[in-house]
Amino acid sequence: MRKKHDEGAPEAAEVEAPERPRPRLLDASNLEDDAALRPRSFDEYVGQTKVVDNLKVFVQAAKQRGEALDHVLFSGPPGIGKTTLAHLIAHALGVPLRAIGAPAIEHKGTLASYLTSLQERGVFFIDEVHRLQPVVEEYLYPAMEDYRLEIPVGDGPNAEMLPLKLPRFSLVAATTRTGLLSAPFLSRFGIVLRLEYYTPTELTEIVRRSALKLGVSLEPAAGEEIGRRARGTPRIANHLLKRVRDFAEVESDGRVTQAVAASALTRLGVDQLGLDELDRTVLRTIIQKFDGGPVGVESLSAACAEERDTLEDVCEPYLIQEGMLMRTPRGRVATRRAHEHLGLPPPRQGSLV
Repeated sequence: MRKKHDEGAPEAAEVEAPERPRPRLLDASNLEDDAALRPRSFDEYVGQTKVVDNLKVFVQAAKQRGEALDHVLFSGPPGIGKTTLAHLIAHALGVPLRAIGAPAIEHKGTLASYLTSLQERGVFFIDEVHRLQPVVEEYLYPAMEDYRLEIPVGDGPNAEMLPLKLPRFSLVAATTRTGLLSAPFLSRFGIVLRLEYYTPTELTEIVRRSALKLGVSLEPAAGEEIGRRARGTPRIANHLLKRVRDFAEVESDGRVTQAVAASALTRLGVDQLGLDELDRTVLRTIIQKFDGGPVGVESLSAACAEERDTLEDVCEPYLIQEGMLMRTPRGRVATRRAHEHLGLPPPRQGSLV
């Protein structure tokens, strides 16, 4: 992976980074999808309208021609439906899906065993594809372009490369960090689609559908409450619904009302805008310890006792989306909206915000 450098002025003293990240309720990358709650077709999929409409066309065209779908790359934050769309593509094509996480492909032999087991026009899904080892990624190039693998036969100067023909397949890959993919790899995807955060209205509908599948009695206002605090992510919305259900069953009559949902989410540390304690800690640290910023990410990571990757991949995208944080060449800056949300004095006159 690429090395990253801290923004801002040199540090006065070194501070050790935390040994391990703290578990987070709202970290979609650490939550598992519930297969029972996944939509079964494109028509059941809520949100990402442009992406889904285009996929329907691409899939239907491939079926009409009797060809494999072009290789597809999904990018976007964790928990917003990339894996679900891969399953829906396979379902729409009427073929099985073989799925694996990129870290599990330890060497070329593992990749070859998956590719040779695919059926004609089958779908091969690789999650977190930016974590593929370079040698494995390069081994994938001829498979994507010419549907063949080069198998080495023999050793030393007398070794030969034996071409092995593969079935025509569709590689569907998902990544949260497109910038870590090499240009040659990116160029081999015929369909590149980016998924965005969901609106509260879309998340409310997802919560409503999930409640029906789970047999949860959910008032409309409660669904809106959960959808509003789910930070634009269906996986988090479903996770919060299950936790709110627990409170409703144990401390109420089992019905999820707006009052029950609001009380449960507050007790879980999720505020009205979907920020949790770590989000608020990050903003308070920038405002109170670094005068609102700018502050380099390494300093911020040490001051918050949290891993840099967690800040960059989980906290910052949503805080930036909500207009509470800015990334500048000199470092991170808390905006006026962040001050107002935390009930802190507004930034000084003449600041970046």
